[in-house]
Amino acid sequence: MRLQHWLGLCAIVATGLLFWSLREVLIHLFAAIVLAMALCTLVGALRQRWRIPRPLALLMCVLGLVLTVGVGLTVIVPPFTSQFQQLILQLPAAAKALKELVLQGFSSVSAMIYGSAGTSDWRQLFFPKSFADGPSAPEIASSVSGGLARVLGLAGNLGSGLIQLLFVFAVTLMVAVQPHAYKNVGIQLLPSFYRRRARVILGMCGDALSSWMIGVLISSVCVAVLAGIGLSLLGVKLVMANALLAGLLNIIPNVGPTLSTIFPMSVALLDAPWKALAVLGLYIVVQQLESYVITPSVMQRQVNLLPGLTLAAQFLFTVLFGPLGLLLALPLAVVLQVLIREVIVHDLLDPWKRQRLLS
Repeated sequence: MRLQHWLGLCAIVATGLLFWSLREVLIHLFAAIVLAMALCTLVGALRQRWRIPRPLALLMCVLGLVLTVGVGLTVIVPPFTSQFQQLILQLPAAAKALKELVLQGFSSVSAMIYGSAGTSDWRQLFFPKSFADGPSAPEIASSVSGGLARVLGLAGNLGSGLIQLLFVFAVTLMVAVQPHAYKNVGIQLLPSFYRRRARVILGMCGDALSSWMIGVLISSVCVAVLAGIGLSLLGVKLVMANALLAGLLNIIPNVGPTLSTIFPMSVALLDAPWKALAVLGLYIVVQQLESYVITPSVMQRQVNLLPGLTLAAQFLFTVLFGPLGLLLALPLAVVLQVLIREVIVHDLLDPWKRQRLLS
């Protein structure tokens, strides 16, 4: 290898190390780009409908979003917070009821197999008497002090979290004001022979992200409405909190729907065991409707991601970027799939294959 080749290799390695050290900043930039794409999609739809100038459409969208968030914080958040607190407080009672239900089931099976003599050992085997008596006073004091320490640590991180949130919102507004200018800056960093092709690929990435965001928004609203209707018909308490959690957690595939099932099942278990099973069946039906009816209907140009690849992307991006990586795993996977298909497969591998066939 010549000197310039070694210098190029060193430059690539240094760039990779720089990107790795700045991975938290990069994931926040990607979050800002996703939000800017959502805002630009709203602006484009508004301009296509009413034929108004782009600055006016952007101002109307921003004001509409601020008004919507303000109304949501005023009308929805207070009852949701109250119901969510009740939901959290009922989780220990639900866990205790589940424990008793499991013990009764084990005792019934043991009585059928071994007779009544073997039914008294299950509680001592799985739940010792010291555990059943509850925590002692020193244990309670230790738990309280540990909780206060965690609260203080969280309060110390609120400042940095607020700064990061303001950074994301500021970059979102800047990109939304001049999206083409920022896209041109990125394209200028590429070689001249590939800039036209890069512009097309970036357009494909933007279309895929827009399709994904619209589909996720509509499917999450549908999941929240269906869950709320089903829970109301079953007579489960805290309907608003559980329905909103189902809609919000629907953004996170695989993991989110599973987590959203725990809370309503815990509340239903306190009323009757059959209600918990009915809630599980309800959420399975809702997720099947969302997967096979709602999502294919609203995502006509969706990027098809295999469930295994989606789960692998969630695990990988969570390890690399933390909780924000889990939240952005699907849009990251959507963009990466477009880049791999167009850049690696179409632009690199396909021409190489044609050259091999010709030779």
